[in-house]
Parts: sequence; C-alpha cells; structure tokens
Amino acid sequence: MPLIETKGAASAQGFGEFTQTSEAVYIESCFSTYLYTGNGSAQTITNGIDLAGKGGLVWTKRRDGAAWYHHLGDTVRGAGNILFSNATDANTTGTGAFTAFSSTGFSFDAAQSPAGVNFASWTFRKQPKFFDVVTYTGNGVAGRQIPHSLGSTPGCFIIKRTDTTGGWVVLHRGTTNPLQNFLYLDTTQAADTGTIGTGANSTTFTVTAGSAMNANGGTYVAYLFAHNAGGFGLTGTDNVISCGALLANSDGTADVSLGFEPQWILYKCSDNFSDWRIIDNTRGWSMAGNTATLFPNTSAAEQNAAVIGNPTASGFHFNAGALIADATYIYIAIRRGPMKVPTSGTSVFSPKINGGGVATITTNFSSDSVFFTDNQRSAISGNPSSQSEPVIDKLRGSLITLNTMAANGEQTQTNGVVFNNTGFVESLENSWGVTSNNCTYWAFQRAPNFFDEVCYTGTGSNQTVTHNLGAVPELMFVKQRNGTNSWWVYDAINGNTKYMLLNTSLGPTVSSTAWNNTTPTSTVFTVGTSANVNGSGNTYIAYLFASLAGVSKIGSYTGTGGTQTINCGFAGGVRFVLIKRSDATTGNWYCFDTANGMTVSSSPYLLWDSGVAQTTGNNGCYTASTGFTLTSNANGTVNINSAPYIYLAIA
Repeated sequence: MPLIETKGAASAQGFGEFTQTSEAVYIESCFSTYLYTGNGSAQTITNGIDLAGKGGLVWTKRRDGAAWYHHLGDTVRGAGNILFSNATDANTTGTGAFTAFSSTGFSFDAAQSPAGVNFASWTFRKQPKFFDVVTYTGNGVAGRQIPHSLGSTPGCFIIKRTDTTGGWVVLHRGTTNPLQNFLYLDTTQAADTGTIGTGANSTTFTVTAGSAMNANGGTYVAYLFAHNAGGFGLTGTDNVISCGALLANSDGTADVSLGFEPQWILYKCSDNFSDWRIIDNTRGWSMAGNTATLFPNTSAAEQNAAVIGNPTASGFHFNAGALIADATYIYIAIRRGPMKVPTSGTSVFSPKINGGGVATITTNFSSDSVFFTDNQRSAISGNPSSQSEPVIDKLRGSLITLNTMAANGEQTQTNGVVFNNTGFVESLENSWGVTSNNCTYWAFQRAPNFFDEVCYTGTGSNQTVTHNLGAVPELMFVKQRNGTNSWWVYDAINGNTKYMLLNTSLGPTVSSTAWNNTTPTSTVFTVGTSANVNGSGNTYIAYLFASLAGVSKIGSYTGTGGTQTINCGFAGGVRFVLIKRSDATTGNWYCFDTANGMTVSSSPYLLWDSGVAQTTGNNGCYTASTGFTLTSNANGTVNINSAPYIYLAIA
C-alpha cells in the first residue's frame, strides 16, 4: 500500500533548515527546466531560482552528440562538488563542477560549456512540501533516524554515498513495501524486495546499517521529494509534486490523474529491467511530435523517440506501446507553472516583428503558444487554405500548425518553432520561401486568469472539459485538430447560445449544440454535440482567455464613426487588440499591435480570417493611456457608427 504521510512541523535541526512563512509559494520559484548552449567558457544561468538564500539541487545533462555524464551539484555539499547519476563515483571536485549558486541561478566552468553543445538543466529549490537536501555521516547502527526539513513524509528519497563509490539508492512510496524496497538510479534493475530503509515521517527518515545508506564514518547526501503535501498557492493547499505508481494496461497505455498538469516527470518500471527516463514540456513533450527523453542511468544523448504520450489538464497519458504491458511504474511528477497570477502584460504576452527567415525571438518569458504570419501574405498567393496564419504550441508540438484563416486540420511542417526559456526560434518562414518579408509574431504564456489552452477528445455527447485558466473564460477559440471544421468562437458578450467563426467574417449564429447553452466556469467549459467542437473520437484544442486587471480585457463597445477611447482599465495602454463586429452583419477579425505600430499617424492591421496582405497607414486605432482610441479613419472597419464590437485587448 502507498505510504500515507503524516503532517508535522519542519525540523529545527541543522539538516537543510527552512524558515516557514505565511507568504504564498509557487512552483515557478522552486523548480526550473532551463535549456542552454555551451559557449566554450564559464557561464552563469539565470533561471530565477534562489539557491543562495534557500538552497537546492542543480542537475545538468548534455542533450546532443557524444556521451556525457549527468552532473548533480547542491548547495549543502557546496559549489565545486559534483556527482554523476549514471555512475557510482564518489564526490568529485575540480573541473566540470558548479562554481557558484546565486539568488537567481547558478554558474559553472568551461568544462561544462563546450561551444555549440546543447544542455538541459533542472533546478530544485529547497522548500517545505516540495524538496529537501540532507547530508549526514553514517554510524553503522540499524534504525538510524536522519532528520529532514521537508515538513511532510517524503514520497521518494534518493541517497548517494559521497566518500567512496556506491550506488544511488532510491526509496519510493510506490514500491511494494513503500519507502523500504529499493531501486538504484544508476542501473536498470527492478526494485529489490529486500529492505534497505524502514520508513519515514514528516521529520525523519530511517536507514539500515549497510554500506549503501549508513556505513560507519561514511558520508552521504539525500535528496527528498514530497508527495501531495499541499503548501503552495494563495491558500497554501495546492499540490505541486506527486510521487506515485501506475499499472500499465495490456497495450502499454496508462492514464494518471494528479489533480494538476505536470511539466516534468521522472519514471521507471519498478518490476522489470528498464531505463530511468526524464521527460519535460520544455524540451518537447506534447500531443504530437517526438518526445525528448533523457536517461539518468546512462550517459547517452537525448533520444527523440516517437510520441510516448502527453500531459493533460489534470495528469498525463502514455500511448500504446510506451510502457511495458501490465507492468508497474513509479514516478515523480512536478506541476506546470506559472501558478502566480501575472500583474503585467509584458510578462505573459509579446508582439514582435522580424524581417523573415530564421528568427530568434526574445520575449523574456517561456512562450507556450505563438500565432504568427507573413505580413505580405505571400505564402497564400491565391491559396487561402495554406498555413499563412499558423499557430504553434508547446502542447501540440513544435512542428504542428493550425491556420486561423482556414478550416484545415493540423499540418506537420519541415520547419517550425523551437521553444526556449526566453522566447523561441522560428524557421517556418524558410518553408514558405518568404525570407525577406516582414513577419509578425504574437507570443503567449499560459498563466492563471489570463490564458490557457486545452487539448481534448470529442465524445459526440454533451461533455465538460477541464481547464486550468483559474478564471471564467470570456473568450474561447475551439478548433478540430484532425479535421476540416471551422474555428468556433465563444464570447461572454454573445453568451452561451451563440458562436462565431474565427476563420470567417460571419456574425453570431444561434446554436444549442455549440456550448450546450452552458456558461463556462473557472474549472470547466461545456461543449455540445456539434462535430465542430465535440465529434466522437475527434481531437480538439481550445484557447481560453479571461479579463485580468492591468493585463487583459475582453469587452465590447459600439462604434460612433468619430473619435472615442475604449477604456480597458490599463495604466499604459494596449499593445495588442483583436476586434470583431458582433451583430448579424459580417465583419473581419481585425488585429492591431504595437510591434507594427499603433500610433496616431500609423496603425497597420492584419486580418486573422483573411489572406490579404497587411493594410498599412493610419487606420484609426492607436494606443491610449487606458486602452485604445478609435477615430473616423476606422469608420468603415472597427468604428462603424452604431455597430457593436467585441475585443480582446492586452496591455
């Protein structure tokens, strides 16, 4: 049976102490997957994790090319010390070590930074109910209790002897005898049925007398992971880490419910020989496209295997053949961030313009979804079904496009988007052959109360779909991924009995089969029986937006034909606005943004539903201090006298 943790106060002893405060804690301040490229010299990685003040662990691995050991360094053993998860070596110092742990990340020497080589890093900050690092000296006495400061019963702990060679002992609550049977992180072997640990509670874990965990005079480091212990979010009750077990089905599939969407998983078959595997959504773990996998027990390069599964809004799924049939697996899963509600639009949205071709776009946040276009729309050249207004997401896969101006299903591209921690690299324009044209990118980060996206499978019957927006969606774009149905749009102004189409200029249409006449909630939205949003066995994606003070606004106004200012409640004006006429009269989806220009003299626009080139010049929509201003220059587009409009504005 899984170990049931007991609650207790954090230890006051000197083994990775914490100071517990009432301040809200979020996963983005405690964990980071950060990708970087070596430059042939010492580097500093700024990932926003406070290791100097809080302490923690950094784990790095070369992704490409030749074999390369996993490097693990922590603040308790100190800078200059490294261990290798794929080897039994004792603690190593000198070349290849981490050189510093700072309040915003970590540094390493040139040996960990060969020029042009791609790396992944995972940083775990010490935090009650999440992670702890403990060092101790063995005494050879069975039943030795080691204090820790996790503040909850560990779901898993990994122990390594550091003064001499020794395996990486893993005790996990998902084994037959929880936290007693053991595996080795550096091997493929199944869980041993012997007992090497005798349990744990919220303040201590107990070890036996053997060399692996408690040799007299031996030195050890232990990495402790919590399980469903709460401690996070505004209420302090949100879980961010789960240490569980799953039983694969006879076809090698599995579905796991965590109560949150994960961003990172470490897993292994516990009753068969198999590699340990690490997957995460930063390197590539999506609905389609290869899954980037690294193996803690080997020095092998990253493997981009066929799709093995995907995260879901409340857990994760493994596809057929991804697991050993009828086998048991243990895992550590960490929640996707950010959890904190953003306070500025610049932290979650960025409009950019580039001259075309391969483009490195810096947004200063980790982008989850990119809508973009060739401003000249040369790619369509009379073919409105081409991918000239593509959308690419981490969740669906970096080569998988949808087109906002067409009913086409997903298309797999030769070139696409490579997401990173500070933006993305885009090369799709090369496929179009429009490398000299200006291209516009609208990059979004999924964030509470602002923007979310959900992939789901239709049932043909009314169903609710779980989302993680954390607020009631006021605008939703829903698109069938595997078919040629249009983009159906829900907006709170027209309500749950109507829909519009993002890929056409048509006005609202009454339908009970779209949203089943049901308004979304802060946790679910409802789809009816229409094949456009819920055909049996069909796959869909939904993009969800909400109004968030100072960040975004979904609203409505009536055109005057003259000058008027639309107050969005912003302090510095809009950087993006998407506007649609919302009555029975047709009207395009007009997009203005500050990257292209939203000034009194220049306000170009692009149409999200049409393949015409960008309309340049002064088109009567510009940024105002509280939102955006419309003038008589827009009296035939987004400011027609007496016409109603809806809009999405982002500060």
